[in-house]
Amino acid sequence: MCDDVIRIGGASGYWGDDPTAAAHLLAAGGLDYLVFDYLAEVTLSIMARARAKDPDQGYARDFVDAVMRQNLPEIARQKVRVISNAGGVNPRACAAAVRAMVAEMGLDLTVAVVLGDDLTARAPDFSSCEMFTGAPFPPVDSIFSVNAYLGAFPIAQALEAGADIVITGRCVDSAVTLGACIHAFGWAEDDHDRLAAGTLAGHILECGTQATGGNFTDWHLVAESLDRIGYPICEISADGTMDITKPDKSGGLVSVGTVAEQMLYEIGDPQAYVVPDVICDISAVTLTQVEENRVRLSGARGIAPTPDYKVSATYLDGWRVGSTATFYGSDAAAKAQAFCGAVFSRARMALRRMNLADFTETSVEIIGAGSQTGDAARAGDAREVVVKYAARHPDKRGLDVLLRAASGMGLSAPPGLSGFFGTRARPSPLVRLFSFLLPKEDVPVEIDLGDRRLPCPVAAGQAFDPQALVRPMPPDHPGAPVDPITAPLERLAWGRSGDKGDSANIGIIARSPEALPFIWHSLDEATIRARFAHVLEGDVKRYFLPGCHAMNVVLTRALGGGGVASLRNDALGKGFAQILLQTPVAVPRSLVEARS
Repeated sequence: MCDDVIRIGGASGYWGDDPTAAAHLLAAGGLDYLVFDYLAEVTLSIMARARAKDPDQGYARDFVDAVMRQNLPEIARQKVRVISNAGGVNPRACAAAVRAMVAEMGLDLTVAVVLGDDLTARAPDFSSCEMFTGAPFPPVDSIFSVNAYLGAFPIAQALEAGADIVITGRCVDSAVTLGACIHAFGWAEDDHDRLAAGTLAGHILECGTQATGGNFTDWHLVAESLDRIGYPICEISADGTMDITKPDKSGGLVSVGTVAEQMLYEIGDPQAYVVPDVICDISAVTLTQVEENRVRLSGARGIAPTPDYKVSATYLDGWRVGSTATFYGSDAAAKAQAFCGAVFSRARMALRRMNLADFTETSVEIIGAGSQTGDAARAGDAREVVVKYAARHPDKRGLDVLLRAASGMGLSAPPGLSGFFGTRARPSPLVRLFSFLLPKEDVPVEIDLGDRRLPCPVAAGQAFDPQALVRPMPPDHPGAPVDPITAPLERLAWGRSGDKGDSANIGIIARSPEALPFIWHSLDEATIRARFAHVLEGDVKRYFLPGCHAMNVVLTRALGGGGVASLRNDALGKGFAQILLQTPVAVPRSLVEARS
């Protein structure tokens, strides 16, 4: 099969995304593929616990019950092919449910399953060290899930074998899109630049409406249409050039800003975005607004993939709990701090009486008084705050003690205590992520088509040394600005942030090329470190992207462990860009006036 252009709709960005997205994309018409991304490491641990209770569970039930049930007849009528990682830790059960539904509706659709990513049963055999920290493999009895991040070629092989619907377990998020491209265009394993382009297309689609106005710096441009925001559509050519758009008459916005923010989202090193099929370099990618709600991307480059799969294990590391209360009136922040101090003091006295250990970690964030933004010393007399208090403990009973202590402070607290009552927080497992590398030849992959199984050989790859990359020269120092004005970075750039484990990723895209030298030299490592001193425990890394006039910032060990292992209110760093965008930058007045 070789079409000149294929049209792919991105219908899900996470487990829990709007189930009506697929119907809206199908109503737009002209699609060749619908792709769905449901998985994250924490999602897999939740699904693994569900499968342990019921062997028929462990997948994204809403993909089957809410999405496929409503849309299968139209999918069949339009001959749209579906690719989804909704299989989670039980892709066979997910496929069985879809096949039963296909039969029930009397449709002629072939469902394929990509198998091989779930390595949980092999956990006792692993002794690898954590790829980022060097920590030893966790105790086997604490393991929830172990999954390899598979690539796109098995998906393409399933499509080539005649599948109309392909269901996978854990694969890299962009693989559901790249697999469609490989099949449609016949891309080979050494078509590295095209594979990088297909991966970029998948990266734009994988977070759904984040490419069409969701989480956008200029949120006011889309505020009135967020209730009907359109999901993204990628029209990609055989040479890797792509347009990003959305359904006509839908809400949201597709602009250079919205797409560039998503392009840099959680990308890490933009010259070494590693997936199983290719190592992507997006540093030279250009974005062009070709018409309203249509942005063209080109210039992705690729090099040969590595010989290993990244494997992520999730494991139990004790328990955690957190809750909130509000205070208002004078000295609200001081009242909240005193309240939390008394709660933890009471709880620790109770722990000693019960001969239980102290809390492993505690956290108090007074939201409204600068705890999250690092402005606590400048917050002044906040007159209303939300206080979040949380703790870790190896024993669930220790957290029950904390909750009782907080509840018992209701009549003993400083004045102004309030909150929305009706439910009580409950301790939950503290799930940590452990990532390691495993040679691809140690992970056999196969495709289950229902009536037959096909082995799926994967190219071995080659060693990769990021130190050997040739880095683009950053912009020269612009010197003192002419007719200077100091403005917040937000006036000069778009920004988007997210997480990579315990690291935060912040993409900053200049609104105009002329502003980038001032931004780059104002946001040096020392300035960034000072801005995030209240959360940063590791290093600051900066990367330059000349193609889209941008920089990417990575803050290592900045999220308190990341994900559900963190006690932070923003454990995923989603608001970090908002902090950085308030940084004052001195620029020529004309650059600010041009935007005004």
